[in-house]
Amino acid sequence: MKRLLLCALLAGCGGPTPEPALSGYAEAELVYLAASSAGNLLSLAVRRGDQVKRGQSLFALDADAESLTREGATARSERATAQAADLRKGKRPDEIAAIDQQLAQAQATLAGSTSSLQRNQKLVDQGFIAPLQLEGLVAARDRDAARVRELQAQRRVAQEASRADEIAAAAAEARGSQADLALARWHEGQKQRSAPADALVYDVMYRVGEWVPAGAPVLALLPPGAVKLRFFVPQPMLARVAVGGRVNVSCDGCPGGLSARISYVSPQAEYTPPVIYSNESRSKLVFLVEALPDGGSALKPGQPIDVRLAAAT
Repeated sequence: MKRLLLCALLAGCGGPTPEPALSGYAEAELVYLAASSAGNLLSLAVRRGDQVKRGQSLFALDADAESLTREGATARSERATAQAADLRKGKRPDEIAAIDQQLAQAQATLAGSTSSLQRNQKLVDQGFIAPLQLEGLVAARDRDAARVRELQAQRRVAQEASRADEIAAAAAEARGSQADLALARWHEGQKQRSAPADALVYDVMYRVGEWVPAGAPVLALLPPGAVKLRFFVPQPMLARVAVGGRVNVSCDGCPGGLSARISYVSPQAEYTPPVIYSNESRSKLVFLVEALPDGGSALKPGQPIDVRLAAAT
């Protein structure tokens, strides 16, 4: 009897039972690289497990269609730009010279018709011919004078640019064609992808020669610090969890003293019993919590972890 009492006293003198650890796992926030359009995988410059540097070429899809589209857009852009520049200029020197020659001919013709009219006017005044014959000569002189004025106007127009509205329309068309060219170059560039940052090649989804649908990831990259912890907190312990709080982390084969900062607490329970809440059923509710490990953690994606919260105050 005394031995039993002694054992009970010794058991009561022991410290409090340590709080059980919360179960969780490490999860990777991968970066998936894909092309915006479909095509055959032409080249693959990396393998799973490789370390890549920012800007390093990773893979390329065949871009024959995009290259042809770019060449067509380049030709249309050059044509529109040349047309806009041409409208800002006058006619060529040879064209102006041709107008000058026509103007000289018209002036000579006008001089001839004017001289003929003057001679016949004198004859009318002297009474040698009837005044009625002057009408044809006056009409010829007026016709030749009008031709001279027409060619003089054509020469002035030939030295000037086109109308402002035509120039504005041509400039707008040139800008549109340049935008089409930039879009064609962008589509062609999307067929070749490079590393956005230093990272580990976590997975390779396709092999050279395979057809890659539009938007399908070809590679998955794991940048440094892209591993987060996910664990579940029972409802009675939820009050001790808040964004910015710290937790202690342990795992098999990991060094001691690991910690993490809570970055997210789910507002919704992960499991709801199919009965009305009671004191017993509420203990079954768990909430997802995410935390970011401190420093350069060596945790691997999918690795099980144990998490302990700070002691309740």
